[in-house]
Amino acid sequence: MNIAVINGQNHRGTTWRAGKALADELGGKTAEFFLPKDFSDFCIGCGNCFTKGEEFCPHYSRLKPLTDAMDEADVLIFTSPVYVYHVTGAMKNFLDHCGYQWIIHRPKPEYFGKQAVLITTAAGSGTKSTLKDMEDSMFFWGIGQVCKLRFNVHALSPDHVSRDMQEKMTEKIKKTADKIKKNGMRRHSMPLKAKMLFELMRKLHAKGSFSEIDNEYWKEHGWI
Repeated sequence: MNIAVINGQNHRGTTWRAGKALADELGGKTAEFFLPKDFSDFCIGCGNCFTKGEEFCPHYSRLKPLTDAMDEADVLIFTSPVYVYHVTGAMKNFLDHCGYQWIIHRPKPEYFGKQAVLITTAAGSGTKSTLKDMEDSMFFWGIGQVCKLRFNVHALSPDHVSRDMQEKMTEKIKKTADKIKKNGMRRHSMPLKAKMLFELMRKLHAKGSFSEIDNEYWKEHGWI
C-alpha cells in the first residue's frame, strides 16, 4: 500500500500526530510533505493549467514531487489544523494548484479508485468547516472513498491534550485504518453525485463547451 500524506502545516502538532498515527497503523510505504516547507508558491491566477496544461504552471517543477506522490498513492491523507474556521492558507494554496484535475476539467481516472482520509483538530471549534474545505477537492477529483476525522481537543499543544481525548483519537484512528485495510486494494468508484456531475460534463465536453485542451483530454480517455 502506497500512502501520500500532505500536511497543511510545518510544525508537528496534534493534527500531524493524528495523521502519522493513521499512516503508521496502515503500514506500507509513505511519502510525506509539509506545507509550506515543501511547497510555498502562491497561485497567481494565470490560468495556464486550465488553458495550456498543468505543466505550464510557473510552479510546476516544485509542485510535481507532491502530485507525483499523490498519483502513485493508494491512500491519500490530508491534515490541517483549524485556522479561523478553515484550512491553513498553505493547504488552501496547494489545493488551488490542483484545480485543473477537477471533474469539470481534466480529472485523473486513477483517482476514482483511491481512498482518502481528511484529518483536522481544533483547540476550540471549526473542524466541520475545515473538513469541508478539503472535502470539496476530494469530491471534484472524483475520489472513490473519503473518510473524515475531526477532533476538538481543547488544547493548544499535544502535551496538553487530555488522556480521555487521546484515547478517543486512538480509537477512531484505529477504526479508520481497519476500514481502509478491509477495503484493501479493491476498485472503488466515484460517489453517486460525482458520477452525475461526470455525466453532465461528458455532455458539455461533447459539445465543445470548455477549453480545447479539456475537450481533447476527454476524447483521449474515451469519455466522449
